[in-house]
Amino acid sequence: MLGFLGISRQAQSSNEAYEFLSTGQEEVNGDTPPWALADNRVSSDIETVLGRSSSESSATPTPFRTSSPPPSCPSHRLSSSISEADGGPTSPLLASQGEAYTFRDGIRNLWHLNPNPRRMRTRERKLWRTLKKGARRIVRHPLFPKQPLTIIFALLLFTLFAISLTLLLMYILNPDKEPLPWQAYCSIPPTTTLPPHLRQTLPYPYINPLPEEIPPSFPPDDLDSLPPAGVFLGVFSTDMSLERRMLIRTTWATHPRSRNGAGTGDDGRGTSRTVVRFILGQPRKGWERRIHTEMEMYNDIVILPCPENMNSGKTHAYFTWAAENAWVPPAYFNSSGSVSQFSYSNQSTSAPRPAPHDSHFAWVEHASGRPRPWVRPDYVAKVDDDAFVMLAELESRMRVELYATGHEPYSRANATTSTPSAGIQLGLEPSGSMVWKEDLNANPAPSLPKDPLVYWGYLVKERFMAGELYGLSWRLVDWVSTSAAVKSYIQGAEDKQTAKWMTIHPQAGEIRWASERCWIYDHPRAGTVYSHGFLFPSHVERIKRSVLSYTEAVSKNYSTSPIQNSVYGLGIPTPPLWSQSSVSTFGVKYQAPLQDMTTAESEEALVEGSEMSRIREGTRADVAYAWRHREGRIGRYLNRRVGGTVVVHFIKKHMWFLETALALLEADDYSDFELESLPKSSRESMNVGLSSVWTDSSAFSHKNGSSIVGLIP
Repeated sequence: MLGFLGISRQAQSSNEAYEFLSTGQEEVNGDTPPWALADNRVSSDIETVLGRSSSESSATPTPFRTSSPPPSCPSHRLSSSISEADGGPTSPLLASQGEAYTFRDGIRNLWHLNPNPRRMRTRERKLWRTLKKGARRIVRHPLFPKQPLTIIFALLLFTLFAISLTLLLMYILNPDKEPLPWQAYCSIPPTTTLPPHLRQTLPYPYINPLPEEIPPSFPPDDLDSLPPAGVFLGVFSTDMSLERRMLIRTTWATHPRSRNGAGTGDDGRGTSRTVVRFILGQPRKGWERRIHTEMEMYNDIVILPCPENMNSGKTHAYFTWAAENAWVPPAYFNSSGSVSQFSYSNQSTSAPRPAPHDSHFAWVEHASGRPRPWVRPDYVAKVDDDAFVMLAELESRMRVELYATGHEPYSRANATTSTPSAGIQLGLEPSGSMVWKEDLNANPAPSLPKDPLVYWGYLVKERFMAGELYGLSWRLVDWVSTSAAVKSYIQGAEDKQTAKWMTIHPQAGEIRWASERCWIYDHPRAGTVYSHGFLFPSHVERIKRSVLSYTEAVSKNYSTSPIQNSVYGLGIPTPPLWSQSSVSTFGVKYQAPLQDMTTAESEEALVEGSEMSRIREGTRADVAYAWRHREGRIGRYLNRRVGGTVVVHFIKKHMWFLETALALLEADDYSDFELESLPKSSRESMNVGLSSVWTDSSAFSHKNGSSIVGLIP
């Protein structure tokens, strides 16, 4: 009977708790989360019921169990202030209306997506249990390696798999899988300088049809009648690249054949306003003293206010620095003032101390004690230190683009604005050298022409100028340094970011994208898609005849065949022959034709189209015959001063750099076979090269003072 009464009381207590929970639903604040209300109500009612039953059975009440802990994900803070203010009973089920739902509580709710910590722990345990089961099954598999030898073999297989997967991804992501048709680039010059998004070009492997009028070949006949362009060339280098900087100082930055051009040259007048400086970021600790010592010695290093980097803003920092600090020598003419052509031509500063590889005209004026102020450059260019630059070739091409108008190639017809300012005319000194003289009877100078907008370089896939060398005209440099929009595009591949700058320019449609894809290439040993032998104008003329004859014949066939015309449109497919080189093969490491060749013969074998480059092991080719019938520099340049290689890139080894210097700077003007056809009296003086350096101290001695005065107006 007592047991039955105990069961009845417990049932009555449970019913009372259930009725209290159902009626208390209306008293709770609606903003409280349901799971918090349920937990609090259940814990409170159980304590009340159990407490009542315990008081009936004993005089000293003992709680049945401790109160439930608060929920792991906190809800509204509970308070009894309202109940106490009203005089009513305090209940944990009533939420405080005076405290708001805090931001911290919301963050906790978002972080703990599962409000029940037990469920979270259960899920974690299930996950670990599943992983352990999977690992246990793999380890217990019969094919799993357990012996030391099998473990090593498995690791080797895994390594090979990882390497193969990496190479496969590199191949898939590499855009350069086939050699480029460089022979077509040299035969069909670009017909427009419009920005790429405004051009109508066909994708590779098709080339655009021939224009009705092919642009004139470079150089134009009136090149030397144009005033030389001012070029500030910054060589991107690092603090540890001292050897490469010394190679540049002693080769293409100062060599007469680099500054004068081929043949007799122009006495360095074309590059008289071209300066070369090395651009570095902040040197590392331990290198600072070495760099500052080098700066004092050569006076040709610029340290930018940024850490050393390649694609993290160094290019933008360089152009920003150049907008304030880039200066070049003035035009060295026999007139009282410099030639003023553009809006920036009148900006000047006092002449600094020249670098050892600067123009000899700058050194002559510096030695006179009254040098003229330096002026703003027409171009600011950037070049990597693994590139070999022929300065006369670079300046002459930039000079032509400087005086071109619109988006048409340069010609005499559009050179009306390229004449120097009034009062200056072309004349000759008694020695026969060309100078600009003042004409006092000339009319007043007309209004200044519009500043040119030129973006010059090697156009890659109609998208951007390759980073080995590109240049911006002064107006673009000034805009890059001040534009806020440009600062959003300074992280990433620097050559691609520079192209983006040109597309966001306010006058983007007027910028001349002048591309040179024939005479900028990689070293023959590089093995890249841009690699082939050292190129000269004589071989390019032979290539042109072959390519143009093929193009004309195929164009006629495609125009008369409706089926082919519908398949290929107006484009002409590029034959694989146009990508071949007599020196190198894409993807194959270069090997000399023969193993016992001399240094001079090995250099000749690196020249594209030469007889020496066609010799192969196992053939009956005569090395002596190939060497005797090689072309001299005069023949290779077709008796012109310029028109050949501008930049050789991807020179990763110092030996490659010296090979390039020997091939482009030190070859004889005439070969033995060519000398035999000349009169005997003139043979000995034909191959006397220009080996003297312009900054020789003997040029500034007192006995040569008369010659110095003759050059100074």
